[in-house]
Amino acid sequence: MESIPQPVPRTVEEVFSDFKGRRAGLIKALTIDVEKFYQQCDPDKENLCLYGLPNETWEVNLPVEEVPPELPEPALGINFARDGMQEKDWLSLVAVHSDSWLLAVAFYFGARFGFGKNERKRLFQMINELPTIFEVVSGNAKHVKDQSLTHNNSSKNKSSGKMQSRQIETHIKPVKMSPPPKEDDESGEEEEEDDEQGATCGACGESYGTDEFWICCDICERWFHGKCVKITPAKAEHIKQYKCPGCSGKRARV
Repeated sequence: MESIPQPVPRTVEEVFSDFKGRRAGLIKALTIDVEKFYQQCDPDKENLCLYGLPNETWEVNLPVEEVPPELPEPALGINFARDGMQEKDWLSLVAVHSDSWLLAVAFYFGARFGFGKNERKRLFQMINELPTIFEVVSGNAKHVKDQSLTHNNSSKNKSSGKMQSRQIETHIKPVKMSPPPKEDDESGEEEEEDDEQGATCGACGESYGTDEFWICCDICERWFHGKCVKITPAKAEHIKQYKCPGCSGKRARV
């Protein structure tokens, strides 16, 4: 949710400069200003996004209301997972989504202003020379080429230099989260099987599939595809109490 106070980048060099500014702001939020960033991501608030701005600053804000937005939007609802994961894992997750958003914004400008094959290739090569935000936040960055990263790596913040490396877990086979155990019920097994077969996703409305990862909201007890609420099996393991976006939004407006 931002306004662009400076000219929209139109050349490869201008887009890369915009990319570096936004990247520096995001890295600052996830390392130097991590405590301030953590406090602003209150899970009791509505869906929040982390924005990196071209002037090397950052902000946590609600997404824009217009559809489609002026620019691609960052990951929605990063605050909901804050208290359900270890801090370093949560920061790493936000860093991965921030990397994806930066690329989306850069190549949105490229598409908007008609970059050709060679221009897109040159832009990607320039971007690829820099460590990703995830590499910086997780401590995996091998080459530091700009001043902002040099400053970040020398910071004594507990969430930067001391953070251990952790690769995103992609090898876990999707499994269905087990529903909460029912109280004494003679026909428990039959009813549970019927519930699973007739279950539909609270987000997309599609039926339950045995080869898909599902998760149940602990508040409304509705089931959701993990992909529909952006929850992976690895992430679900760290969530003590899952609240779906609908229940989280209702609580925030009370």
